[in-house]
Amino acid sequence: MAQKTSNKLTHLDSEGRARMVDVTEKSVTSRRAVAESFIRLSRGTMYLLRRGKLPKGNALEAARLAGILAAKRTPDLIPLCHPLLLTHVDVEAELRGSGVHFLATVSCAGTTGVEMEALTAASVAALTLYDMVKAVEKGATIEKVQLLEKSGGKSGLYKRKSS
Repeated sequence: MAQKTSNKLTHLDSEGRARMVDVTEKSVTSRRAVAESFIRLSRGTMYLLRRGKLPKGNALEAARLAGILAAKRTPDLIPLCHPLLLTHVDVEAELRGSGVHFLATVSCAGTTGVEMEALTAASVAALTLYDMVKAVEKGATIEKVQLLEKSGGKSGLYKRKSS
């Protein structure tokens, strides 16, 4: 399904001031979004991570939990986001050859989407892992934070094309 775009900036009022979009009249629908992030790590750091030998403890579980908490706090971080009653948040961490891939899935029944919550969860999970490994590797790199898919609402289904 093709995405429709509008030339109207919905987060600006007629005088150009930032505003929260009024979603009062929108229908409540099931909303879901999936986002990812990746943190590139050295072989040495991956070795320590795989063996649970990092100085700060269980880094992957800390990162996963931080991502889940971050999704719930998104409106505190992004000024014009609506507070949402999230019904599900999951953050998966997968060790890959050169780093860790995070996959964040967020759902709710609401009048606005959960894309920002999923992106926030994926971002904060990667940031937390950086915090957990920085004692052994300050050069870790967070890459490819992106929305993979979203569903629900008037705009319907979006799926990122493989690159």
